[in-house]
Amino acid sequence: MQILEVKDKKQIRAFLDLPREIYKGDANWVCPLENDIESVFDPHKNNFHANGSCIRWILTNGQGKTIGRIAAFINNKKAYTFDEPTGGCGFFECINSQEAADLLFDSAKVWLIKGGMKAMQGPINFGENDMWWGLLIEGFSRPYYGMNYNPPYYKQLFENYGFRVSYEQISNRIDLHKDLPERFTKIANWVAKRKGNSFDYLHKNNFDKYAKDFLDIYNDGWKDFEHFTPLTYATIRESFEKMKPILDEKLIWFAYVNEDPASFVMILPDTNELIDGLNGKLDLPGKLKFVWKKLTVKHKRMRAVIMGTKEKYRNQGMESALFIKLREYVFALGHYEELELSWVGDFNKKMISLHESTGATFSKRHATYQYDFNR
Repeated sequence: MQILEVKDKKQIRAFLDLPREIYKGDANWVCPLENDIESVFDPHKNNFHANGSCIRWILTNGQGKTIGRIAAFINNKKAYTFDEPTGGCGFFECINSQEAADLLFDSAKVWLIKGGMKAMQGPINFGENDMWWGLLIEGFSRPYYGMNYNPPYYKQLFENYGFRVSYEQISNRIDLHKDLPERFTKIANWVAKRKGNSFDYLHKNNFDKYAKDFLDIYNDGWKDFEHFTPLTYATIRESFEKMKPILDEKLIWFAYVNEDPASFVMILPDTNELIDGLNGKLDLPGKLKFVWKKLTVKHKRMRAVIMGTKEKYRNQGMESALFIKLREYVFALGHYEELELSWVGDFNKKMISLHESTGATFSKRHATYQYDFNR
């Protein structure tokens, strides 16, 4: 077997093509858009390159066939928030061979050590954790776009190498055919009508205002979590630009208290419903198919990508009221069937409680693993 750093077009093609071989015959898997994967490794499209670096490899067998791939990342802003400098690995795909997996993990490990790292987490993304983050370990059903999906045997490949779970990420689902629990609805309606509270959805023609409100809420609401690094306006702009093709502005809501940004929820229609059958390609035929589906397909699934509430407005039911506002819009449309609340770290007890209060049921479990180099 031979490890090759991805440098030329042929190697990039092998890196992108490998999942098609791994998931051949798996009806749940939908090939992600190649453009989205490549943008992670493009300094012009991913602003994380300004404060870090990444590398990727493919693994070939004796006949020159690609049998594995992996990428490694150092995010200098986040790496040093850990007790020991910690990098990451991701975009892991591999045949069911521990020997092959170990060669891939070793490549990431050696590169990260040279970069001054003492540990690595994986599988993660060279970006925010709303995309391509965590190993699926339970709930092997059809994934939402941007949520990692993998064969069950990957868990053994990681754990046999020496990775241990750092934290788990829980996704739950709400059946939109059912009413929300009475207690939840009662509290939400009371909060929605309380004097000084107001609610609004993201208006595309005033994007800068809502991007700044998002930044204000997120950086306050998440600041107390371990390893938190503040979002930048550039990251938010970049993320929203990527979402534009599928964004429904009335699925992204903000709550205000006396006009002060207080809370938000961001929900996206499931892109997999639009790209299924495109085989990951947005060439001219792919773009035409995508546009046609966008015009004709009525989404059945949507995903709550992220929520946040400022510290001083916690425990005031702001998130519940946002769900009521969303429900009014979604129910009027009549075609959505499922909302996945994804994903919540097992350390975020308040958000887990919110999921439970909505009547949501278990959907999937991902795990972010850690491997300490000096165990």
